[in-house]
Amino acid sequence: MTDDQALREAVLQANRLIPKAGLAALTWGNVSGVDRAAGIYLIKPSGVAYDDLTADLLVPVDLETGRVVAGRLKPSVDSETHRAFYLRWPSIGGITHTHSTHAVAFAQAGRDVPVLGTTHADTFSGPVRVTRDLTPQECAQDYEFNTALAVIELIGDDEAAQATPAALAANHGPFTWGKDAGKSVEHAIVCEAVAEMALKTLALNPSAAAPQWLLDRHFSRKHGAGAYYGNDLSKATGA
Repeated sequence: MTDDQALREAVLQANRLIPKAGLAALTWGNVSGVDRAAGIYLIKPSGVAYDDLTADLLVPVDLETGRVVAGRLKPSVDSETHRAFYLRWPSIGGITHTHSTHAVAFAQAGRDVPVLGTTHADTFSGPVRVTRDLTPQECAQDYEFNTALAVIELIGDDEAAQATPAALAANHGPFTWGKDAGKSVEHAIVCEAVAEMALKTLALNPSAAAPQWLLDRHFSRKHGAGAYYGNDLSKATGA
């Protein structure tokens, strides 16, 4: 399998995870994956149902110009948002956007998803934050690219993007990213799960909180130089 075929298959499977994980109805979501050496990213075509999606239908887009480089299909309308993230954050290899119910609820309310427990802290070093509103001018011209710029303004540099690989576009929905397409969907699944947990927690106790030292401990178990969660199966020996 060539590198292009491998990326196509990875991005295809990542897109198919969106409906399987209950992250979007109809065609309300998209995943991309980047090949930085080739200078392109592959993204779901606009409006194509997940059941109809194949690897060959994924749209290759030039990373520098945003132009489709092959095929006749249009990329996702969110393509320019993806492109801006890839240009700003060199560590990321995949991006997911969905309209998952609970994360969208926070985006529409203009509220961050707070860190209320260890499930959230295992993945995100801090709240999943919501952007400012876009201006009328930002909506009227280059809307999708400006959506990304608002997220970038909120998150900051590449290191910060790695620490909290998710954000909410105000009144829109979640964008998540990761080292590859599959990881970006995993972060979308976590984002939706912790948003649902937060809504239910705040309904029970509007002043709920968690001690910072507990949250820090859970994040450090999985991330950074001292991480010790999980196993490398390539090192496993047979019984």
